Order: sequence, then structure tokens, then C-alpha cells
Amino acid sequence: MARPRLHDDALRTRLLDIASQVISADGEGAVTVRKVAADAGTSASAVYALFGSREALVEAVGAEGFRRFADHLAAAGRDGDALDDLRDLGRAYRRFALADPHFYRVMFYRGVAPADGDRTTAVEQPTFRVLHDAVARVLGGAPPERVLSAAVGLWGLVHGLVSLELAGLLPGDEATREATYAQAGRTVAEALLAG
Repeated sequence: MARPRLHDDALRTRLLDIASQVISADGEGAVTVRKVAADAGTSASAVYALFGSREALVEAVGAEGFRRFADHLAAAGRDGDALDDLRDLGRAYRRFALADPHFYRVMFYRGVAPADGDRTTAVEQPTFRVLHDAVARVLGGAPPERVLSAAVGLWGLVHGLVSLELAGLLPGDEATREATYAQAGRTVAEALLAG
């Protein structure tokens, strides 16, 4: 008879969620195996069994954030009108940030570096390529530097709006903030795309 698995994917996810909260609030240096294990209601040995080390746990938090982000972006439309698909991508960005604010902060503010030292620039990441390709569809045949410039500008726009919202700096209730996000997106995006 097979031995039951003690440390499952649910525990792994819980540990990543807790570690993301610690990093988001207090920085990467505040993560200890004992603290994360205690907050998850498990043992330090469970953390070591699932991740191998504290450093691997911290690295896994960043990887998990980008995995979740990629899932949100993948759910956005890609088969309809190019501009509608681009807007849907912007809404997916916001949904991810609001659903997983701790991971969002780890990814974009704490800069948890990969253990292998790979410092690939943001515009070379698969999640940015999704935006880049959506902008290229809208701009149909524009020079590569024009597409890149518009994609970076749009990223800055949605990132800035979401960051303001997460910081509690956008006024109004959820519906008002969503409408503000959409209106600002339309207004500024049109200017960026028009060049």
C-alpha cells in the first residue's frame, strides 16, 4: 500500500500565499521558515519538504505570482476585435492585481530575484509579450519600435492605475473605481495608440 502524501498542493499554495503576504508587508528578509510554517499551521519540516530551503520558498513566491498573472492574461480575449481584446487584457491585469494583491506587490515592488540570477528585462517576459502582441494586432504593421513604445506606455498606464487603487488612492466604491479605470484606459490608450 502506498504511503499517504503528507504535504499536498493545498499546503504548498497556502505556504506561498502566506509568504507572499510577509514579503509584501515586510520585505523578503522578513520571511523565515518557522514564521511561514506557524502561520500556515504546519511544521518547518513541511516547508523544507515542499521547497527545500527558505531561498527556494522566496523564489517560488515570485514564480507563483507570475504563473497566476499569466493565467489571468490567458483568460483574456484574443479572437475578437483587436481593440476589444486589448481592453479585455487591461481588465484581466486589474482583476489579477485585485485578486492577488500580495503577489502583485511581490512581483512589481519587492523585485524578488530568481535564484539563478536571471535578470531578464520585463519586456522579455512572456507576460509582457502577451501585451506586446495585442498592441501589435491593434497597430497592424507598425514598426517594432512603435509597437514596443505603445505597449510600454499602456503597461505603465494600467500598472499606475492599479497601484493607485491598491494603495487606496482612487476615490469611490468598487463600481466607481472600475469605471475610472476603464475611462482612463480608453482616453490615454487612444492617445498612446494614435502615436
